[in-house]
Amino acid sequence: MRARLLPLLVILMAGTLLALGFPLAVSLAAGQQQRVVVDRIDDSARFAALAQFVIDAQGSGSTDADARRDLLQLELARYQELYGIRVGVFLRDDNALARSPGWWQLPRSGEGHKALQEALAGRRSHDPPQVWPWQTDGRLLVVSPVVLDGDVVAVVATESPTDLMRGRILRGWLLIAGGLAAAMLVAFGAALRLTSWVLKPVQILDAAAHGIATGRMNSRVAAASGPPELQRLAHSFNEMADNVEEALEQQRAFVADASHQLRNPLAALLLRIELLALELPEGNEEIASVRTEGKRLTQVLDDLLDLALAEHASAEISLTDIGALAAERVAAWRPYAEEKGVRLTETGRTAVTGWADPIALSSALDAVIDNALKFTPAGEAVEVTVTAEGRSARVVVADRGPGLTEDELQRVGDRFWRSGRHQNIKGSGLGLSISRTLLAAGGGTLSYETNPPHGLRVTVTVPRTGPEAP
Repeated sequence: MRARLLPLLVILMAGTLLALGFPLAVSLAAGQQQRVVVDRIDDSARFAALAQFVIDAQGSGSTDADARRDLLQLELARYQELYGIRVGVFLRDDNALARSPGWWQLPRSGEGHKALQEALAGRRSHDPPQVWPWQTDGRLLVVSPVVLDGDVVAVVATESPTDLMRGRILRGWLLIAGGLAAAMLVAFGAALRLTSWVLKPVQILDAAAHGIATGRMNSRVAAASGPPELQRLAHSFNEMADNVEEALEQQRAFVADASHQLRNPLAALLLRIELLALELPEGNEEIASVRTEGKRLTQVLDDLLDLALAEHASAEISLTDIGALAAERVAAWRPYAEEKGVRLTETGRTAVTGWADPIALSSALDAVIDNALKFTPAGEAVEVTVTAEGRSARVVVADRGPGLTEDELQRVGDRFWRSGRHQNIKGSGLGLSISRTLLAAGGGTLSYETNPPHGLRVTVTVPRTGPEAP
């Protein structure tokens, strides 16, 4: 969820910052240009005043008209030499009264011509086209009118290089970009904290739900932070978990009590059957059948009680030598295997450690090895292999029995389930279910697969990292 929520917040914040940054960058560029335009207008006003003296002297036939014109030309030349700005005073008939450099002419098309017409109409240039930093050949044209006795008699035009202005705009843009980058980092940190604050209760809730799904019914959520809605959800989850645990506890208690209470009447019934058998001829088939079913029912009740106790008991997990424990159980079952004519061998690593409840793991291995020996015919072999793969330690018990079909593999380990082909073999169908319950309490698992060319391979897996490890 973090991978979906965090990019969404980052994109939203980035869009907001860009929406603020672009207008700010445009405003900065416009402000820099406007400052240059105002400066050129001020310079044009001074040159317009000098041009008025020259035009007034020429109109009145004054003898110092040429001297005034030479002074104006000298001012324009000094201005152009000092600032690198082309400047000129042009009469209405397009003749230049004075200009620097001497070859410069006003543009006769485009924005320059439009500015000239506005100046001849008595308006100053207020809004020339914006010059951007990437326009390396751009120049800024400002045209102002020269007014004498209320009439526009000439115009003062300046054409400025834009290198300095574009440099200032670019530096301003870099500062804005740096500010946006810093703001984006702050926004990313805020989004990270926000998603952590929002999702932490969800992660805790997910971990608790996974714990309950894997059999750790005491998993609960400590809703101490996060949005109020998620805190209420955590409280509701805890209440639901309490109710589920209570219902399961009642179910376990019922199974344990029922199996325990039925044992005494069943024992009495079997005793009466034995007394009745004394009155019947020896070898009576019906009595033998009743004895067999009674013993089977006794075994079922014992397994039900074991299952109830296994579901109720808490695992005491510790660092266990899996290899040594597997070797011990193989040695314990070898006499029974030899009696059946089955070879029971142990291979793989001899020193593998894992985190498990030693008693629960021993019981699970006993059930799996017993099951393998039960279905393996004489002359075949049962192989027990201990391996370590990544973060798990595994004990694989492979037999050479008839095996199971693909459909049967999906059901093996279910309570009271037995293959229709194996109904004549002693068992209650609870052994593997009890083993799975014992292992699940300590984080272990049972898995099943075929063992070509025939047989079943059962894998007991326990974690190699402790509960406190990440």
